[in-house]
Amino acid sequence: MLASVISTALAGVDAYPVEVEIDISGGLPGLKMVGLPEKSVLEALDRIKSALRNSGYDFPGRKITINLAPADTRKEGSAFDLPLAIALLGANGQIRDRARIRRFMALGELALDGRVKGIKGALSCAILARAQKFEGVVLPAENAREAAVVDGIPVIGVSDIRQAIEFYDGTRHLEPAVANLQELFAAGGREELNFSEVRGQEQAKRALEVAAAGGHNVLMIGPPGSGKTMLAKRLPGVLPTMTFEEAIETTKVHSVMGLLDGRALVAVRPFRSPHHTISDAGLIGGGPVPRPGEVSLAHHGVLFLDELPEFRKNVLEVLRQPLEDSKITISRVLGTLTFPASVMLVAAMNPCPCGFYTDPQHECTCSPLEIQRYRSRISGPLLDRIDIHIEVPAVKYRDLTDKNAGESSAAIRERVNRAREHQLKRFAGMPIYCNAQMGARELQQHCAVESAGEKLLELAINRLGLSARAYTRILKVARTIADLEDADSIAAHHLSEAIQYRSLDRAPQ
Repeated sequence: MLASVISTALAGVDAYPVEVEIDISGGLPGLKMVGLPEKSVLEALDRIKSALRNSGYDFPGRKITINLAPADTRKEGSAFDLPLAIALLGANGQIRDRARIRRFMALGELALDGRVKGIKGALSCAILARAQKFEGVVLPAENAREAAVVDGIPVIGVSDIRQAIEFYDGTRHLEPAVANLQELFAAGGREELNFSEVRGQEQAKRALEVAAAGGHNVLMIGPPGSGKTMLAKRLPGVLPTMTFEEAIETTKVHSVMGLLDGRALVAVRPFRSPHHTISDAGLIGGGPVPRPGEVSLAHHGVLFLDELPEFRKNVLEVLRQPLEDSKITISRVLGTLTFPASVMLVAAMNPCPCGFYTDPQHECTCSPLEIQRYRSRISGPLLDRIDIHIEVPAVKYRDLTDKNAGESSAAIRERVNRAREHQLKRFAGMPIYCNAQMGARELQQHCAVESAGEKLLELAINRLGLSARAYTRILKVARTIADLEDADSIAAHHLSEAIQYRSLDRAPQ
């Protein structure tokens, strides 16, 4: 007798359907699985035997053939345990309605005592089930809230194999899980880190506000202890509030990596800060079976690289494509995968190896050659993708002892949201969402400069020796500063502030 259940497998952060077919026939008892199963899938058979027997069901002692279609794609993971068990009982006649088991997508890992354990990628599977127009999706109870954020598909959470079998057999009714999106966003919107806690550094806070308003990448240069990391950690709190679509995209990445930690939705912009010893595969993704890296985990959020020159050069160079295209493409013999990577890069570095090149309170012990070598670890093409370079000096004593709280993150975020609204209207109908993404055509169309500003920009290019790439970055940042002031054109004082944010272009090489 033949029975089949539709399950899913993951390719990158998206799911694709896998048909689990089981045929039980006469002949010598035996079991064979085909369809390119990996070892973790083959081991499912032992888990299923114990789970069924410990739950009071018979494991058929006949000839069993299992096929996982499409048969030319490798299958891995433990999420096939539940659909294999359901199809097996359907083929053995222990679940009578074999047509019903094809109307619900199923996935889940089985424990030896019959419990259904959580899996990775439940959100992607629910999105696929809705697209394929299934009646619902049956999955572990601990993943039910995560999958329930997908509207239009009933999500049935089961805690053990007996519940699943009785549901498929029609003898038990299980209510679909419900997710309250308003509560999820409200719970995720609580701020733990606030800019009001930062003492001094008004210029750096202003630069980060401009960066958040225009989606600009930032490089902070300053001595140890000046507050670069403290500032970077508070940046997500002033970025525009996540939309539902952004939250879904970000949650998919965290779901396939198993990093949701009980959350149903990632409703706050992620902040990822990998150590400088990270490999290129750890940063952008990869491995024998490619998985998302830190850049994708920071999707729609902040990727913070502290001690930027300490990262290996090959690791930094792989950032160039995702910063330019907002996605990562990884090619392997078996195929090509694309991971999302729309991130705001925030980097920090010391001005020299000892860290005190610009600090008036400490003597720098580095030679000019050592400083040049240290800064040359960051290539020109990577710097070309960073719009704002900001000096972060050591904090003065009077700022440290100041009892007055600084401006809150909520107040800064209000201005950032207003500036982003201007940009969304400006780029309506275009695949551009912020000023940092403008190309040459958009620069010419939307970055009109007043006559006084033209003279200032010409003077800066000629006197300071700014490069052509610095020219376009200055225009983009100046456009954002104008948006923060609700100005239609770029004035001289907008350009003046933007020019200040190109400190590395002015630094002697």
